[in-house]
Amino acid sequence: MSIQNKIAIITGAGRGVGRATAQLFAQKGAQVVLFSRTQSHLDETAASITRAGGNALAIVGDVAQEEDAQKLFQVARATYGHVDILVNCAGMVAVRPFVEMDVATWDAVIAVNLRGTFLCCREAFRCMSEQKQGIIVNISSLSGVKGVEKFPGLSAYNVSKSGVAGLTEILAVEGKPYNIRVCAVSPGAVDTEMLRQAAPHLKAGMTPEDMAEILLFLADDSGRMLSGSNIEIFSNA
Repeated sequence: MSIQNKIAIITGAGRGVGRATAQLFAQKGAQVVLFSRTQSHLDETAASITRAGGNALAIVGDVAQEEDAQKLFQVARATYGHVDILVNCAGMVAVRPFVEMDVATWDAVIAVNLRGTFLCCREAFRCMSEQKQGIIVNISSLSGVKGVEKFPGLSAYNVSKSGVAGLTEILAVEGKPYNIRVCAVSPGAVDTEMLRQAAPHLKAGMTPEDMAEILLFLADDSGRMLSGSNIEIFSNA
């Protein structure tokens, strides 16, 4: 596997898709750097990786805070010397009818989902442009894809995920001269706590482990032709 011994930063690694991705990447031989706001969740993920014979470095922080994103990459580079892969799994959702939408809720969702992706991508670009190589995989959503069914109360989430897709497209263009590959995945319903919070009526068609396999494909050499792509996944339970 081409991911063997690669240094992979995975945000949102404390649970859900981020945790499953960290576990799979470590299983395939990557050195994983785990990032999340909650120490206990990170500790659980790191422990599961260690028990399986993998290696993990856990760093607590908030993707929406510039200083935390900078620290994440500083520690990763100080420890390993470089960063090969960034997978942006951190995300949040808030369900609020638009007529009742308050600025604090709107800003909080945009901060994690879009600002956080921007901040981590920017730090990755600064690192990877020096190396002249790197891979970034972002998680958007079918909620941010035009023409796909939308659900009431998710205006901030939909806008944030649409923004992630747009950011991915332009970063693939700007990353090309530096051999930085950038792509996104837009899944439908994935069986996570966030789905149960946002749309408990939906039946998930994918598990976090299913998503992790797709993210591994994109981060591996297998996905080398997909820079700039936004992979839309219409899964059925």
